[in-house]
Amino acid sequence: MKILMLLSKEFMFDLRVYNEAVALKKAGHEIRIILWDRLKQYKEKDTVDGFKIYRIHNSSFMKLLPGNILRNPVWWYRSYKKGLALYKNGFDFDVVHCHDLDTLPAGVWFKKKTGCKLVYDAHEIFGYMIQENVSPFFVNIAFYLEKKLVKKVDYIITVNEKLRKYFKKISNAPIILVMNCKDLISKTYKSPRNKIFTVCYIGGLHRRRFFPDIVDTIGQIENIKFVIGAKKEHLKLFNKVKKNSSKYGNVEFLGQIPKDEVVSYTCKSDVVLCPLDPNSMISKIATANKQFEAMVCGRPIICTKNTNPGDLTDKLQCGIIVDYDLTEIKRAIVKLSKNPELCEKLGRNALKAAVDKYNWQKQKNNLLNVYRNLN
Repeated sequence: MKILMLLSKEFMFDLRVYNEAVALKKAGHEIRIILWDRLKQYKEKDTVDGFKIYRIHNSSFMKLLPGNILRNPVWWYRSYKKGLALYKNGFDFDVVHCHDLDTLPAGVWFKKKTGCKLVYDAHEIFGYMIQENVSPFFVNIAFYLEKKLVKKVDYIITVNEKLRKYFKKISNAPIILVMNCKDLISKTYKSPRNKIFTVCYIGGLHRRRFFPDIVDTIGQIENIKFVIGAKKEHLKLFNKVKKNSSKYGNVEFLGQIPKDEVVSYTCKSDVVLCPLDPNSMISKIATANKQFEAMVCGRPIICTKNTNPGDLTDKLQCGIIVDYDLTEIKRAIVKLSKNPELCEKLGRNALKAAVDKYNWQKQKNNLLNVYRNLN
């Protein structure tokens, strides 16, 4: 089948999209990707790992609009026009695969125009994801738009049971889970070999995840090493965390690391940190990539209570869940550092979960089944 993917961010940095594209290509499908390069960082037309990429850059008009929410309709229109041009020039796609709500309107237009199948790959519940950054007016529009447009899709792919239940209430389309799990490294548990107990955090930097304060908290714990791999999304906070890290000899700030090195750094740690704010609706329902990274490495994780990662950690007994409090996080780190037997027990539970269910091979099969059912 010929598949057109729509994505509102850079393909090279979205590991979920990349893994899905690779799996579909290996299964014999032909894929092209239209994405939104908002900062004009890359070429308009490109080939990345064999995938033909077509980037939409912000026009002068788009730059005049205050914020990406208002730029979205222009992005939808321009991606639609680009897709139709590809369709008319030989890439007559059978399926449009839309990643998240900010691509779905264009996907619906493609289905109406060409009669193609439409797959909605919902990584998040979009309204909850944006509610901390925009006014309630735009949040309500997002929920309304999603409820309206999902009625047009042929298949919904999403990331966990909580999101499946949400979409089941607003759509009659079949729904399948494709979790952001990682490839298994080994089915045999291997303990870390660190001389100093090492805590690892790789992900986005947010004040709601206690950055930059958590650097000072962990930096002052004796006989602990703290390794930070950070996405360079919020430059001011990124630089603040980098500066704070330099004050402590036991804190290593890696900056942004390549996606194919994340699991390697995770394996070198003793415990993975996943502090999310339970007062945020997105934390209550979203999955955390670092949880699946910890699982395939056989490493325990520290999560906050009343979050989706916390619930999964409690269910699988693969880490420690704590109150949303820096002091509690510190206590959990110290507890694990002084109890290698507990660390190993939780790490073995994590690896068992990865082997039994939470690995990319099983999730990839779910994805491929979607496309078999679309034929």
